Amino acid sequence: MSAKIRLYVEQALGQGQPVQVSRDQAHYLFGVMRLGVGDWVALFNGRDGEWQARVGEAGKRGGELLCESQSAPLRMPPDLWLLFAPIKKARTDFIVEKAAEMGAARIVPVQTEFTNSERIRQDRLQAHAVEAAEQCGGTYVPEVAELQKLGPLLDRWPAERQLMFCDETLAGRSSALSGLLAGQGENARTGGPSGPWAILIGPEGGFSERERARLAALPNAHAVSLGPRILRADTAAVAALTLWQQALGDW
Repeated sequence: MSAKIRLYVEQALGQGQPVQVSRDQAHYLFGVMRLGVGDWVALFNGRDGEWQARVGEAGKRGGELLCESQSAPLRMPPDLWLLFAPIKKARTDFIVEKAAEMGAARIVPVQTEFTNSERIRQDRLQAHAVEAAEQCGGTYVPEVAELQKLGPLLDRWPAERQLMFCDETLAGRSSALSGLLAGQGENARTGGPSGPWAILIGPEGGFSERERARLAALPNAHAVSLGPRILRADTAAVAALTLWQQALGDW
């Protein structure tokens, strides 16, 4: 028994639990992937881990899957948010997909003074996060929040959450992430829980001076450099997530 297809569902999962298949899911499973009665599908819902399910009914407009055994427990990511300013559509999609793959627990698009995009399709970005989780073997799907203005978000920033903001004006300077994380002590060496964190990636035009001053005034905010070169926003998101995960996350 080895399901090659993973599917995110909303329903509860458990031993003997039937799961109804929507019309779109039926088209994918039975029309595109050519599954039939008796074939296996791996299911997850972000709450109950991953379950191996057998196709009980297969039709053009629906079907039913029957859960038989749990194949993986729920694996929660670190308590890490990714905040980023939306950019061009395809590159925004890329950021959301990679954040889901790399273990962000929550994804928050933010509108800065230099953000070019003033609106997003939250439902479409959430669907990208689901697809990424299906592909990467994850059992948790991060929430993609609605677009929020950076200023009000910082005004109500939780005191316990550390904020790492990637400042392009520091490119080439010695403000490496390793220096910031050195203060995390035993957690940084053992990979243990590091408490709640967030990473903030600015827009293509960078942060304004007013935003940079606002961030610098936060007691738990830390400006870091991502190396000697100024990175594109989508590259910066992947680089920052990689460095944080390797030092403080579940890698």
